[in-house]
Amino acid sequence: MNDVHVIAYFADDPTRTYQLVQWLDVLALLHEQHPVAIVVRDAASGEVLRERTDLPVLTAVEFPELTALYDRLDAKVVLYCNNSMLNFQSLLDGRRLHVHINHGESDKQSMASNNAKAYDRVFVAGEAAVQRHVSGLLELDTRRLVRTGRPQLDLRPAPLLAPSARRTVLYAPTWEGDADYNDYTSLDVLGALIVEAVLEVPDVRLVYKPHPKIVTSTTPAVRDAHLEVLRLVAEAGERDPGAGHAQVLRGDILAVIPDCDAMITDVSSVGLDWLYLRTEKPIFLTDRHHDGERLRREVPVSRCADVVDSTTVGRLTSLLTARLERDEHHLARLAMRHHYFDDLQVGDSTRHFLDSVSDLVHLRDRLVGEVAGDEQVVDTIA
Repeated sequence: MNDVHVIAYFADDPTRTYQLVQWLDVLALLHEQHPVAIVVRDAASGEVLRERTDLPVLTAVEFPELTALYDRLDAKVVLYCNNSMLNFQSLLDGRRLHVHINHGESDKQSMASNNAKAYDRVFVAGEAAVQRHVSGLLELDTRRLVRTGRPQLDLRPAPLLAPSARRTVLYAPTWEGDADYNDYTSLDVLGALIVEAVLEVPDVRLVYKPHPKIVTSTTPAVRDAHLEVLRLVAEAGERDPGAGHAQVLRGDILAVIPDCDAMITDVSSVGLDWLYLRTEKPIFLTDRHHDGERLRREVPVSRCADVVDSTTVGRLTSLLTARLERDEHHLARLAMRHHYFDDLQVGDSTRHFLDSVSDLVHLRDRLVGEVAGDEQVVDTIA
């Protein structure tokens, strides 16, 4: 294992492994250029990941195990897909370059935090992410921000939905977050109303694809709303078996989006994935806080979407019916796609990501060589 160039570091429990799972295929491509090893701090997470990848998955539960493992691997670059508190134990290692790659592109407040300053580089999707960091943080060295797009959107996973002659509407709520400021879910306040409204649209198949953490949520209101939506979808399927209404509780949402004609979602990466992949199709964005001015200011994609809140959900059936017939926001979405993802086309993000990591691998070797040279000079003078 001493030929590892890149470590993909993951410190959290299995309920958050979806954050790294979405990177596995991209990391496999990187592995062809620079050997990659996954390092986990939770043994159960390691078991989950070993079932999903052929990349080596190494476990270091305690901090001394981690330092010994890093010494043995002597990797050049460490990648982080989230901001776990245990990331800081890895960041203590000053002989590698540390890169935050995140697990999606979204306008959630947590996407631009002071944690970014801890990393040598922060990979971001495009202009919107740069602006988010610049406006949200003080004294940020913007040279740390590297535009790489979103490589996952270059992948083409096998479809999860059966073909249908009906128009398919996707409801994909996010989870409630781990703090009030980061709670964007519509599920507990609007979820059942949204589902009922979609089911009233003629000739429509409803697909419910919640965030992975909704399925395991212990928040009573979210858990109860999830169960109610499952009940509504199941009953609709019993009334009209030919409709093909579906609940997709596992699997990659990127394998669902290409077969849908409209999506209702919350402030999350899912909406921006739709913007990139299905620019020509309508999107509906929820606002649980009922603050349209704030939404338009902080969530640019809302400017090319129809907003669903407590005052408009009653009109959702008619609005959705109209948008499926005549989409008025198509041109605005084209411009907004450029705002979030620059002018990237399919394949560009993966290339940018691989090249950027490779550049850092070589930079690290050069920097270590320079330090070694300086130390030799000092020893000679001494």
